[in-house]
Amino acid sequence: MPSDQSTWIISVPQDGDSEGLLEELGTKLSQQSKTFTPSNIGQLPIPSFKTGTLDSLIALSEELPKYDANFTATVAKIVETLRNLLNNDPLKLAQHILIDDKSVDDYLLNHWHWNEGRYGTQRALKDMTDILVKEMTSIDNIMKAKLNTYNLAKGSLVQLQRKKTGNLSVRSLADIVSEEDMLQDSEYMQSILVAVPRNLVKTWNSSYEHLATMVVPRSATSLASDEDYTLFTVVIFRKVYDAFVQKCRENKYIVRDFHYSADQIEKEQEEMQIANTAEKELWTELLRLSEINFSEAFQAFMHLKVVRLYVESVLRYGLPANYVGIAMKPEPKTTKRTLMVLQRQFSYLSARSQGAAKKGGVSTNEDFVGEYQSLLDQEFFDFVLYEIPWVVS
Repeated sequence: MPSDQSTWIISVPQDGDSEGLLEELGTKLSQQSKTFTPSNIGQLPIPSFKTGTLDSLIALSEELPKYDANFTATVAKIVETLRNLLNNDPLKLAQHILIDDKSVDDYLLNHWHWNEGRYGTQRALKDMTDILVKEMTSIDNIMKAKLNTYNLAKGSLVQLQRKKTGNLSVRSLADIVSEEDMLQDSEYMQSILVAVPRNLVKTWNSSYEHLATMVVPRSATSLASDEDYTLFTVVIFRKVYDAFVQKCRENKYIVRDFHYSADQIEKEQEEMQIANTAEKELWTELLRLSEINFSEAFQAFMHLKVVRLYVESVLRYGLPANYVGIAMKPEPKTTKRTLMVLQRQFSYLSARSQGAAKKGGVSTNEDFVGEYQSLLDQEFFDFVLYEIPWVVS
């Protein structure tokens, strides 16, 4: 059963006034659902393609579901990329999920048309499908490459930010420790930075002078604190460094390996600035590319759907290949009632759809048709129906 989280595209043979059919169907659907309005249904013009042979149609009908799935996945990946770039903000996302500046619903229900300039109907259906597949593959590859470039830049920035945002046991100390905090150019003594767990600060203050034999009394100074640690600087003699570090480890104090360098501080700041600028620039590029490629990908996706609609219609109803297309957005939780209205409306097509292939329209070769009869009989309704999944719900 089709989903109520998708837009339905339907094809039936042209039997009279298509506009009258649309109005009649809209009235009936409105009667079964108070929230269904004329804006929920629209015409879907189906061009007259070069039909080709039954054999070529059957072969194409077997390939189209695979292409359909790939196209759906590509469109979904672009939407997911936009969603992540916009921090899952539905209002911002809706502003970027557009086809030629139109919303998806507006495009499908009011402005859909076959792009004759790009996909001329004088081409064979297989050639046209190959062009669509080539275009979508190119879009997918471009998106993958740009997304990978952006993710690498974002990863570098996040790694640098972690050095700034972690607790005092791991984060960069370049913006915390100043030159005045460290003992410089002493032949016998040195300053050491120690991250002490907050719950052990009292113990540290009463015992650090005894962790090694040559610790300068009252030399410990608190430089910074966070939720987990307090950072101290303490002065010791160089000869007891190893012993002091070992005692710190035994007492769960973390000695930070840090040597003050103005050049290093400047280098870290420059790296952060470069990484931040690169991430912002690539974010902007990826957002713009995703917006453009969503429009392009969705149009290619929709054109493939119409090709599939046409091929199934010819296999089901035969020639002449003159079909009425309808796009509709069913109201949520009304799927069964909507299908009942459609089935009653098009019940007259039952015999025609079952026997179309045996008529002279497609092929008069009874043995040839019989070879593919199982495929021709795979139908669920008397009308042809495919779904366009909602990209934003």
